[in-house]
Amino acid sequence: MSDRPILLVDTPSLYFRAFFGIPESAAKAPDGSPVNAVRGCLDMLATLVRTRRPDRLVCALDFAWRPSWRVALIPSYKAHRVAPDGGETVPDPLVPQIPVILDLLGAAGIATAGAEDHEADDVLGTLATTEPGPVEIASGDRDLFQLVDDAKPVRLLYCGRGVAKLEPCDDAAVRAKYGIPGAAYADFAALRGDPSDGLPGVPGVGEKSAARLISRYGTLENLLAALDAHNSGDRGSDFAPGLRTKLAAARDYLVAAGPVVRVARDLDLPAIDTTLPACPADPDRLLDLAERWNVAGPCRRLVDAMSAAA
Repeated sequence: MSDRPILLVDTPSLYFRAFFGIPESAAKAPDGSPVNAVRGCLDMLATLVRTRRPDRLVCALDFAWRPSWRVALIPSYKAHRVAPDGGETVPDPLVPQIPVILDLLGAAGIATAGAEDHEADDVLGTLATTEPGPVEIASGDRDLFQLVDDAKPVRLLYCGRGVAKLEPCDDAAVRAKYGIPGAAYADFAALRGDPSDGLPGVPGVGEKSAARLISRYGTLENLLAALDAHNSGDRGSDFAPGLRTKLAAARDYLVAAGPVVRVARDLDLPAIDTTLPACPADPDRLLDLAERWNVAGPCRRLVDAMSAAA
């Protein structure tokens, strides 16, 4: 088995970052429509392929950015991003660029994967669990720290400062940032709260308190069991009165939060060929699309990176 990694890409993370990182006026198609997200996404993907040299590559997709089952558990989940029509608040100029990106990936022969009523994070979690390692996940989403696993290994290529300033994160890096192992990040985030996902957290429990609780109890379930034991009179698991009151008041939230913050790892994904191709699957179509959308340069850089990595 190859010791080269499979590269799993959080595609929405890349094209949102590209859209906001490149001015619309700087990248336009011949008809005047903006292609800044298209151009930036392709260039970031080319950089990832060139620098990480994977032999397998999958771009994960959001088939549901706000899955109904997560909203049923925590109604505030991503509620701040709901548009008046009920969809996601996405800048109008970005919307038509997403299918263009998917067309270009298809012509290039790069595998994509999504799952009904699930987010790209869940696809990444499933592939990171089921695909042979080593695994590298490219994303600017901190939630994916939960997938970091030194044993396999699985690393998060954190793109918080852009692809050019990747932070390859192993378990030691997560511990240095947050004081907890990567596998515990989701439960830690649920306790602390995460405004970007509409998770309120436990009022009065900040990052340091959350890290201490998760370090001691390991999981939300263990924490709640200890809280229940304390409340039933077993003082072997003691809590300061103020903290006990805060946790007890947030008990229903904490019960629901676990399944919401943890990414799925067992989706029934369609069979895909994860092999990174050495050349485009449909070069004529890729050329046509590149000319139509004025992205010949980014397409060439992606193809060159694919060829060099083969």
